Amino acid sequence: MPKVLLALISVALLGISGCAGMKTSQSADTPAVQTAGATHAVINAEAQAALSTAQADVKAAQARNALWTTAADALNKAEEASAKGDSAAVLKQARLASDQARKGLAQLDYPMLKVGD
Repeated sequence: MPKVLLALISVALLGISGCAGMKTSQSADTPAVQTAGATHAVINAEAQAALSTAQADVKAAQARNALWTTAADALNKAEEASAKGDSAAVLKQARLASDQARKGLAQLDYPMLKVGD
């Protein structure tokens, strides 16, 4: 479990550091960016970090066959909210996805149930 936690933290830090170097020409209050005729919503840095962490957590749980459907659903909702630019919903759903994915991974460490002798 400590190796998984270390890997997840490393992925989250790499994701955050990659975003930190990006420069934008718009202010933090601008809700959307116009690029080649398409509109892309912008979420705040905290929501982006939570989404990146949730994606890494869900991927780790899926790799070990421990992904709960609630985690996958929450991640989908977080990604949809990200597309709409709703930072509050992204934070809420991404945190739920991470929590559920981590619980799924923790469940792997539970002892096997033995009935009888």
